[in-house]
Amino acid sequence: MTDILTVTVNPAIDLATSTDRVVPGPKLRCGPSRVDPGGGGINVARAIAKFGGEAKAVVAVGGQTGEQLISMVQGDGVTAIAVPVVGQTRKNLAVTDAQTGEQYRFSLASDPWGPQDVDQVIASIAANTKADGYVVLSGGLASGMPEGFHGQVQAKLSGITDKIIVDTYGPALSELIAHPHAPFHLLRLDLNEATIAAGRDLGGIDACFAFGANLIDRGVAKIVVIGRGAQGSMMVTRDRHVFCHAPHVQVASKIGAGDAFVGAFVLSLARDGPLERALQWGVAAASATVGTEGTALCTLESAKSLLPHCRVEDFTL
Repeated sequence: MTDILTVTVNPAIDLATSTDRVVPGPKLRCGPSRVDPGGGGINVARAIAKFGGEAKAVVAVGGQTGEQLISMVQGDGVTAIAVPVVGQTRKNLAVTDAQTGEQYRFSLASDPWGPQDVDQVIASIAANTKADGYVVLSGGLASGMPEGFHGQVQAKLSGITDKIIVDTYGPALSELIAHPHAPFHLLRLDLNEATIAAGRDLGGIDACFAFGANLIDRGVAKIVVIGRGAQGSMMVTRDRHVFCHAPHVQVASKIGAGDAFVGAFVLSLARDGPLERALQWGVAAASATVGTEGTALCTLESAKSLLPHCRVEDFTL
């Protein structure tokens, strides 16, 4: 199996609970809570571990909550490489309204980073990247980080590996799309992120494929994956347009679905699986994850049970 390293620069301790009804004013009595380590790269590594693979996780952490987070990550069978940064590692809260089933998600801001924090993290990524290994840069940036962070990592890893997978959002995503230096191995977006980046409606499949093809033509990435929620995910390469339909599942929580997709996808690639099969595994993992409560990720068994129902449709002309 090819080596996999995940990177999380803005992690959090995720707390999930429920209450009878979310209303302003009175004290809301909550039910049992679930606590998990959170952050894009952490969840990707956790998903890989659940699927029987192995990934190391570079995690930027600070303070007592950072120490707690690292302990939780290691408890999930992931080798965590802690990089100390300023401030305390943040927390997130998700509360489900038991009457409506709606989930309210609160994401707290991180403490601002300094230039030395960025340099330490990039140095740790380079030190722990194996030749031709996969590096997954997943999640948002911490406050104070440069929008061009992903490009900086790419430049630092030049000559070590070009198998860099990016799943981010906001200004960092806008920056790497607007100013590509060299194509990333894979860029994953959800439909909302893709719509904002394109500046136009991408409701139709053809429009999504065209946008993905444009990113490839402009040298942003070699492979573009766009998640379309309950519909499934589409993949664009230089010579293929493929859509994988998601099976119907009862939605319990959407937290971690995209990360589970990336984890299952990259693990399949690391095991030398074809792109089409990696896409199926990703959709199966994401679908199984939305069926779990709170911040829990799917299991291998639940994803495997959905895999036969992840139908692939080839749109290649």
